Parts: sequence; C-alpha cells; structure tokens
Amino acid sequence: MIELGGSSTPAADDSLITDGGDATFMTDVVETSQTVPVIVDFWATWCGPCKTLGPALEAAVTKLGGKVKMVKIDVDKNPGIAGQLQIQSIPTVYAFWKGQPIDGFQGALPPSDIDKFLQKLVEQAGGEEDNGLADAIAAAEAMLDEGAATDAAETFAAILQEDPNSAAAYAGLVKAHLALDDVEQAEAILNGAPAEISTDPALEAVAAQIALVKEGAKAGPIPELQQQVDADPADHQARFELATAQHVKGLMVSAG
Repeated sequence: MIELGGSSTPAADDSLITDGGDATFMTDVVETSQTVPVIVDFWATWCGPCKTLGPALEAAVTKLGGKVKMVKIDVDKNPGIAGQLQIQSIPTVYAFWKGQPIDGFQGALPPSDIDKFLQKLVEQAGGEEDNGLADAIAAAEAMLDEGAATDAAETFAAILQEDPNSAAAYAGLVKAHLALDDVEQAEAILNGAPAEISTDPALEAVAAQIALVKEGAKAGPIPELQQQVDADPADHQARFELATAQHVKGLMVSAG
C-alpha cells in the first residue's frame, strides 16, 4: 500500500494508527471503540485531498497520545464496509465510540479543525470516565463526613491527578485540610487552583470557610473565652470575642 504523505508524516505509533479493511473492521473499529474512540479514514491512492488529510489526521492522533486511535481503509481494496457505511465520496472520516459512529466529516480539513474534531470526540467519549471521577469525589466527600480527613485528602489529590480542573476535587481537598486544622495548606491549595475555575461556586464556598476559620482564630478558643467571661462578667472584650467565635463556629457548621 502506498503510504500517504511520504516522509512529511510524523512517525506514527503502530498501536494508534493501523491499516484496516473489510475482514478486520469488527476487531479494529467496533471492538476497539468499546474502550477508546476510533476514527476511520476512508481514502484511495488516486484521491488528491486524501494525501493532504491522511498525514494531518495521523499527526493529530499521534499528538493525543492514545486518547484516540485511527484506522485507514482503502475503499478500492475494501468496498464492502465502504458500501455498508454508504461512503459517497472521499476522503470521509467517521468517528466511532462504543461500536457506533457518532460523528464524521467529508473532505480535507485544516489541522486546527482536525484538532477541534478530535477534541470533541475525546470529550464525548469521556462521559464514563467523568462519571467515575464523580463517584470518586462522592466517596471522598463521604470519608470527610465520617471524619477520615487524611484519606479524603489523599483521594481528592488522586482525582486532581486525573482531572486538574475539577473544582469539586479542589474544594474537597481544601475542606480536608481545614478538617485537619491546616489552614495554611488549605489556603495554598485554593490559591493554586487554575484560573479558569477560580470563580466556581464550590471554590468560592471554601474560600468563605477559610475566611471564617481565620476570623474564628482571631477571636480565640471558645473554652478559654468562656472561662474569661465566667471569671469576669464585666469583661466586655471577652464577651465580644466569645460571641464572635460562637457565631463563626455556627457558620462553619452550616457551611460544612
């Protein structure tokens, strides 16, 4: 088979980009797409636009490092699957996920549009992974509620390794450190959150909690302040600080 694009095509990972056909379509595309999105490039050696699109697709797929796989099918050598999918013109690209075509386009696209197409595919296929992360966040929140703040912090940190833009995981990690009485680290984590999620309600809520904790710290420990008031009911400053600390504690309980 003639390799499209010659030496101008980046070295392709054989595990990501393969030549397919009628006999291997079920394995290469339908079965593989159960776990990773697969794009199918229908082309032919005589097709001019195919010689432009093919290398661009390969470069874009390679750049994604395994988030998408690509199967190239020569329609002249494999008329069966091309006929079944009603390929009317080439190049035609279909995107498969869970064994079904979910997107596609005809004709050559510029690299920027190819990147957008593949990114959309990755996002569409990411639904199940997102659900998995949501389950992990829920589990970590449950740990926090049960008082296992250290375990919760470790879980939230692991989630952020998978999704660095998860506002829920950032907020959870902040709350875990607040539960561990590590206000300084909680604030550092909050300040380290990506700018694009900084206004998320979850992060604004934990920012308010940090402010409450700091305000409570200024007022002093409630038991000591209570002792001061009991010892000297006329100590108005101690009364004020006790009232402030109790108010902050009440807000913290409702916020948590």
